[in-house]
Amino acid sequence: MVDSHHFRAIGVIRGPLLYNSRMQLKFRLATESDHAALEKLVIDSFEPITWQKNLDAKIGPLNGCDWRQRWANRLQKIFATQIVLVGEFDHQLAAMASATIDRQSALGHIDVLCVGAGFQGRGFGRQILRGISEHLKTAGCHYVQLECLTTNEPGNSLYKSEGFQEVARHIRWFKTL
Repeated sequence: MVDSHHFRAIGVIRGPLLYNSRMQLKFRLATESDHAALEKLVIDSFEPITWQKNLDAKIGPLNGCDWRQRWANRLQKIFATQIVLVGEFDHQLAAMASATIDRQSALGHIDVLCVGAGFQGRGFGRQILRGISEHLKTAGCHYVQLECLTTNEPGNSLYKSEGFQEVARHIRWFKTL
């Protein structure tokens, strides 16, 4: 369980701004009442880039479960087991990031990071990345890692510009049994 008093100290992340400084996200931990809206935000945000959609295009829904339902199922597990940070702008959910912590290695793993389709292009991806990174640091992490598809050029550019280093690439293989 996340100790929310650590989070409240973070407030609004400030730093070198490449966008209007009045366009700041306000961060908080997600509540159960956010889950439905976050599910829509994530699925809509990932639709253009998710490998799951590519899989459906090649193979079809898996056992009757299309990519959207698989994402919804994954998000239910995320909501139950991970730290979920939301970024609000003008009292609307605009961005989210989820993470886990390996306490033994002091490693934070950012699992999902996205900005709502209607909020993209405003620097909110950078803000939510900084927000979840700061939250992980406050929670005791010394390192943070994440994964990104090679075809997600905006994401990869963001991570590189924030000091992340590429350490490996992997290929997702699939086979019908």
